[in-house]
Amino acid sequence: MFKGSMPALVTPFANGQLDLDGLKKLVDWHVDQGSHGLVPVGTTGESPTLTHAEHDLVVETVVKQAAGRVPVIAGAGSNNTAETVRLVKAAKAAGADAALVVTPYYNKPTQDGLKAHFLAAADNDLDIIIYNIPGRSVVDMTVATMADLAQHPRIIGVKDATGDLSRVPKQRLSCGPDFVQLSGEDATALGFNAHGGVGCISVTANVAPALCAQMQDATLAGDFETALSITDKLMPLHLAIFAEPGLVSAKYGLSKLGLCAEDVRNPLVGLTDGAKAAMDDAMRHAGLIN
Repeated sequence: MFKGSMPALVTPFANGQLDLDGLKKLVDWHVDQGSHGLVPVGTTGESPTLTHAEHDLVVETVVKQAAGRVPVIAGAGSNNTAETVRLVKAAKAAGADAALVVTPYYNKPTQDGLKAHFLAAADNDLDIIIYNIPGRSVVDMTVATMADLAQHPRIIGVKDATGDLSRVPKQRLSCGPDFVQLSGEDATALGFNAHGGVGCISVTANVAPALCAQMQDATLAGDFETALSITDKLMPLHLAIFAEPGLVSAKYGLSKLGLCAEDVRNPLVGLTDGAKAAMDDAMRHAGLIN
Protein backbone atom coordinates (compact mmCIF):
# COMPACT_ATOMS: atom_id res chain seq x y z
CA MET A 1 0.00 0.00 0.00
CA PHE A 2 2.75 2.45 0.94
CA LYS A 3 5.04 3.12 -1.99
CA GLY A 4 5.78 5.63 -4.72
CA SER A 5 5.42 9.39 -4.46
CA MET A 6 3.56 10.69 -1.43
CA PRO A 7 3.44 14.46 -1.00
CA ALA A 8 4.03 15.77 2.50
CA LEU A 9 1.00 18.01 2.09
CA VAL A 10 1.07 21.70 2.85
CA THR A 11 -1.82 23.05 4.89
CA PRO A 12 -3.49 25.94 3.01
CA PHE A 13 -4.43 29.05 4.97
CA ALA A 14 -6.65 32.01 4.12
CA ASN A 15 -6.32 35.08 6.33
CA GLY A 16 -4.58 32.97 8.93
CA GLN A 17 -7.32 30.34 9.12
CA LEU A 18 -7.51 26.84 7.68
CA ASP A 19 -8.60 26.87 4.04
CA LEU A 20 -10.45 23.56 3.93
CA ASP A 21 -11.81 24.14 0.45
CA GLY A 22 -8.26 24.74 -0.75
CA LEU A 23 -7.13 21.58 1.03
CA LYS A 24 -9.83 19.51 -0.68
CA LYS A 25 -8.79 20.98 -4.03
CA LEU A 26 -5.18 19.96 -3.38
CA VAL A 27 -6.21 16.40 -2.49
CA ASP A 28 -8.15 16.00 -5.74
CA TRP A 29 -5.31 17.54 -7.75
CA HIS A 30 -2.73 15.20 -6.27
CA VAL A 31 -4.88 12.16 -6.97
CA ASP A 32 -5.43 13.32 -10.55
CA GLN A 33 -1.69 13.96 -10.98
CA GLY A 34 -0.82 10.40 -9.99
CA SER A 35 0.43 10.74 -6.42
CA HIS A 36 0.49 7.34 -4.73
CA GLY A 37 -0.48 8.54 -1.26
CA LEU A 38 -0.90 11.66 0.89
CA VAL A 39 0.81 12.67 4.12
CA PRO A 40 -0.96 15.55 5.90
CA VAL A 41 0.09 17.39 9.07
CA GLY A 42 3.78 16.66 9.02
CA THR A 43 6.27 19.49 9.44
CA THR A 44 5.55 20.51 5.84
CA GLY A 45 1.89 20.74 6.87
CA GLU A 46 2.89 23.24 9.57
CA SER A 47 1.90 20.89 12.36
CA PRO A 48 3.95 22.86 14.94
CA THR A 49 1.63 25.86 14.55
CA LEU A 50 -1.68 24.03 14.23
CA THR A 51 -3.95 23.72 17.24
CA HIS A 52 -4.92 20.21 18.26
CA ALA A 53 -8.38 20.77 16.83
CA GLU A 54 -6.95 22.05 13.55
CA HIS A 55 -4.56 19.09 13.32
CA ASP A 56 -7.39 16.60 13.73
CA LEU A 57 -9.62 18.49 11.29
CA VAL A 58 -6.95 18.48 8.58
CA VAL A 59 -6.54 14.70 8.89
CA GLU A 60 -10.30 14.16 8.81
CA THR A 61 -10.67 16.41 5.76
CA VAL A 62 -7.89 14.72 3.79
CA VAL A 63 -9.14 11.21 4.58
CA LYS A 64 -12.70 12.09 3.62
CA GLN A 65 -11.68 13.84 0.40
CA ALA A 66 -9.28 11.08 -0.62
CA ALA A 67 -12.17 8.64 -0.20
CA GLY A 68 -9.96 5.60 -0.47
CA ARG A 69 -8.47 6.60 -3.82
CA VAL A 70 -4.98 6.74 -2.26
CA PRO A 71 -3.74 5.84 1.22
CA VAL A 72 -3.36 8.57 3.83
CA ILE A 73 -0.50 8.56 6.34
CA ALA A 74 -1.36 11.07 9.06
CA GLY A 75 1.37 12.97 10.85
CA ALA A 76 1.23 12.09 14.55
CA GLY A 77 4.54 13.36 15.85
CA SER A 78 5.29 14.92 19.21
CA ASN A 79 8.12 14.82 21.74
CA ASN A 80 5.44 13.99 24.32
CA THR A 81 4.57 10.28 24.22
CA ALA A 82 1.09 10.82 25.62
CA GLU A 83 0.38 13.43 22.96
CA THR A 84 1.71 11.11 20.26
CA VAL A 85 -0.67 8.39 21.43
CA ARG A 86 -3.55 10.87 21.31
CA LEU A 87 -2.64 11.85 17.76
CA VAL A 88 -2.39 8.22 16.66
CA LYS A 89 -5.80 7.47 18.15
CA ALA A 90 -7.27 10.53 16.40
CA ALA A 91 -5.73 9.44 13.08
CA LYS A 92 -7.26 5.99 13.48
CA ALA A 93 -10.65 7.46 14.34
CA ALA A 94 -10.47 9.65 11.22
CA GLY A 95 -9.83 6.61 9.03
CA ALA A 96 -6.16 7.18 8.19
CA ASP A 97 -4.28 4.16 6.87
CA ALA A 98 -1.18 4.76 9.00
CA ALA A 99 0.48 7.32 11.26
CA LEU A 100 3.87 8.94 10.72
CA VAL A 101 5.62 9.28 14.08
CA VAL A 102 8.81 11.31 14.33
CA THR A 103 11.65 10.57 16.72
CA PRO A 104 11.05 12.86 19.73
CA TYR A 105 12.81 16.16 19.21
CA TYR A 106 14.58 18.44 21.67
CA ASN A 107 14.36 16.19 24.75
CA LYS A 108 16.93 13.74 23.23
CA PRO A 109 15.78 10.33 24.47
CA THR A 110 18.11 7.33 24.60
CA GLN A 111 17.59 4.35 22.29
CA ASP A 112 15.59 2.69 25.08
CA GLY A 113 13.50 5.84 25.33
CA LEU A 114 12.85 5.69 21.58
CA LYS A 115 11.70 2.09 21.92
CA ALA A 116 9.30 2.99 24.72
CA HIS A 117 7.90 5.92 22.73
CA PHE A 118 7.27 3.97 19.54
CA LEU A 119 5.89 0.90 21.26
CA ALA A 120 3.36 3.12 23.03
CA ALA A 121 2.38 4.61 19.66
CA ALA A 122 2.09 1.18 18.07
CA ASP A 123 -0.27 -0.28 20.66
CA ASN A 124 -3.29 1.52 19.18
CA ASP A 125 -4.33 -0.70 16.27
CA LEU A 126 -2.92 1.54 13.54
CA ASP A 127 0.16 0.98 11.38
CA ILE A 128 3.12 3.16 12.37
CA ILE A 129 5.85 4.53 10.12
CA ILE A 130 8.91 5.76 11.98
CA TYR A 131 10.22 9.15 10.90
CA ASN A 132 13.97 9.30 11.50
CA ILE A 133 15.29 12.81 10.89
CA PRO A 134 18.26 13.51 13.17
CA GLY A 135 18.89 16.89 11.53
CA ARG A 136 15.65 18.18 13.06
CA SER A 137 15.09 15.97 16.09
CA VAL A 138 18.76 15.85 17.24
CA VAL A 139 18.42 12.12 17.94
CA ASP A 140 19.20 9.29 15.53
CA MET A 141 17.45 5.93 15.74
CA THR A 142 20.06 3.24 15.20
CA VAL A 143 19.57 0.35 12.82
CA ALA A 144 19.58 -2.03 15.78
CA THR A 145 16.81 -0.10 17.53
CA MET A 146 14.76 -0.01 14.35
CA ALA A 147 15.21 -3.75 13.92
CA ASP A 148 13.90 -4.33 17.44
CA LEU A 149 10.88 -2.10 16.80
CA ALA A 150 10.19 -3.81 13.46
CA GLN A 151 9.28 -6.94 15.42
CA HIS A 152 6.05 -5.18 16.44
CA PRO A 153 3.38 -6.05 13.85
CA ARG A 154 2.16 -2.44 13.68
CA ILE A 155 5.58 -0.85 13.10
CA ILE A 156 5.80 -1.39 9.37
CA GLY A 157 8.32 1.05 7.95
CA VAL A 158 10.45 4.17 8.08
CA LYS A 159 10.64 7.57 6.49
CA ASP A 160 14.41 7.93 6.41
CA ALA A 161 15.74 11.48 6.26
CA THR A 162 19.26 10.70 7.45
CA GLY A 163 20.69 11.32 3.96
CA ASP A 164 22.80 8.16 4.41
CA LEU A 165 21.97 5.82 1.54
CA SER A 166 23.90 2.99 3.20
CA ARG A 167 21.15 2.91 5.81
CA VAL A 168 18.72 1.47 3.27
CA PRO A 169 20.43 -1.91 2.73
CA LYS A 170 21.43 -2.06 6.41
CA GLN A 171 17.80 -1.58 7.45
CA ARG A 172 16.64 -4.02 4.78
CA LEU A 173 18.94 -6.71 6.20
CA SER A 174 18.05 -5.92 9.81
CA CYS A 175 14.31 -5.26 9.49
CA GLY A 176 13.50 -7.59 6.60
CA PRO A 177 12.65 -7.01 2.93
CA ASP A 178 9.00 -6.27 3.68
CA PHE A 179 9.83 -3.36 5.99
CA VAL A 180 8.66 -0.28 4.06
CA GLN A 181 11.51 2.16 3.45
CA LEU A 182 10.52 5.61 2.23
CA SER A 183 12.94 8.42 1.51
CA GLY A 184 12.55 11.68 3.35
CA GLU A 185 14.97 13.51 1.11
CA ASP A 186 13.93 14.47 -2.42
CA ALA A 187 17.37 14.98 -3.92
CA THR A 188 18.48 11.40 -3.19
CA ALA A 189 15.13 9.65 -3.76
CA LEU A 190 16.33 7.88 -6.91
CA GLY A 191 19.42 6.51 -5.18
CA PHE A 192 17.35 5.58 -2.13
CA ASN A 193 15.14 3.34 -4.26
CA ALA A 194 18.16 1.86 -6.04
CA HIS A 195 19.41 0.77 -2.61
CA GLY A 196 16.12 -0.94 -1.74
CA GLY A 197 13.63 1.80 -0.93
CA VAL A 198 10.12 1.86 -2.33
CA GLY A 199 9.13 5.52 -2.34
CA CYS A 200 9.46 9.05 -1.05
CA ILE A 201 7.45 11.24 1.29
CA SER A 202 8.19 14.33 -0.72
CA VAL A 203 8.14 18.10 -0.36
CA THR A 204 8.85 18.63 -4.07
CA ALA A 205 5.80 16.53 -4.95
CA ASN A 206 3.64 19.34 -3.58
CA VAL A 207 4.62 21.35 -6.66
CA ALA A 208 5.52 18.65 -9.21
CA PRO A 209 3.37 15.64 -8.30
CA ALA A 210 3.18 14.13 -11.79
CA LEU A 211 6.94 14.22 -12.35
CA CYS A 212 7.67 12.84 -8.89
CA ALA A 213 5.14 10.04 -9.41
CA GLN A 214 6.58 9.21 -12.81
CA MET A 215 10.10 9.08 -11.39
CA GLN A 216 8.96 6.74 -8.64
CA ASP A 217 7.07 4.53 -11.09
CA ALA A 218 10.21 4.27 -13.23
CA THR A 219 12.46 3.25 -10.33
CA LEU A 220 9.96 0.68 -9.08
CA ALA A 221 9.83 -0.79 -12.59
CA GLY A 222 13.63 -0.91 -12.70
CA ASP A 223 13.79 1.72 -15.46
CA PHE A 224 16.55 3.87 -14.00
CA GLU A 225 17.33 5.52 -17.33
CA THR A 226 13.89 7.10 -17.38
CA ALA A 227 14.10 7.88 -13.67
CA LEU A 228 17.42 9.67 -14.20
CA SER A 229 15.99 11.72 -17.06
CA ILE A 230 13.09 12.86 -14.85
CA THR A 231 15.46 13.58 -11.96
CA ASP A 232 17.43 15.89 -14.27
CA LYS A 233 14.23 17.91 -14.66
CA LEU A 234 13.51 17.90 -10.95
CA MET A 235 16.92 18.49 -9.38
CA PRO A 236 16.92 22.31 -9.67
CA LEU A 237 13.48 22.28 -8.03
CA HIS A 238 14.70 20.04 -5.19
CA LEU A 239 17.51 22.50 -4.55
CA ALA A 240 15.36 25.64 -4.85
CA ILE A 241 12.64 24.31 -2.57
CA PHE A 242 15.08 23.76 0.27
CA ALA A 243 17.07 26.98 -0.15
CA GLU A 244 14.67 28.40 2.48
CA PRO A 245 12.13 26.42 4.57
CA GLY A 246 10.66 23.84 2.20
CA LEU A 247 7.02 24.35 3.04
CA VAL A 248 7.30 28.09 2.36
CA SER A 249 8.80 27.37 -1.05
CA ALA A 250 6.18 24.72 -1.76
CA LYS A 251 3.37 27.15 -1.00
CA TYR A 252 5.00 29.74 -3.23
CA GLY A 253 5.24 27.19 -6.04
CA LEU A 254 1.61 26.21 -5.59
CA SER A 255 0.63 29.86 -5.68
CA LYS A 256 2.31 30.13 -9.09
CA LEU A 257 0.10 27.25 -10.20
CA GLY A 258 -3.04 28.91 -8.79
CA LEU A 259 -3.59 26.14 -6.25
CA CYS A 260 -2.70 27.63 -2.86
CA ALA A 261 -2.05 30.95 -1.19
CA GLU A 262 1.48 31.70 0.01
CA ASP A 263 0.26 32.27 3.59
CA VAL A 264 2.36 30.66 6.33
CA ARG A 265 2.25 31.05 10.09
CA ASN A 266 4.95 32.67 12.18
CA PRO A 267 7.70 32.05 13.01
CA LEU A 268 7.93 31.25 9.28
CA VAL A 269 7.65 34.11 6.80
CA GLY A 270 7.38 34.41 3.03
CA LEU A 271 10.24 33.73 0.64
CA THR A 272 12.87 36.32 -0.14
CA ASP A 273 12.95 37.72 -3.67
CA GLY A 274 16.04 35.67 -4.44
CA ALA A 275 14.37 32.44 -3.36
CA LYS A 276 11.31 33.28 -5.43
CA ALA A 277 13.49 33.82 -8.51
CA ALA A 278 15.20 30.48 -7.93
CA MET A 279 11.82 28.75 -7.63
CA ASP A 280 10.60 30.41 -10.84
CA ASP A 281 13.69 29.26 -12.73
CA ALA A 282 13.43 25.72 -11.37
CA MET A 283 9.74 25.44 -12.19
CA ARG A 284 10.46 26.58 -15.74
CA HIS A 285 13.24 24.00 -16.02
CA ALA A 286 10.79 21.29 -14.91
CA GLY A 287 8.20 22.50 -17.42
CA LEU A 288 5.70 23.48 -14.75
CA ILE A 289 5.36 27.13 -15.80
CA ASN A 290 6.29 29.12 -18.90
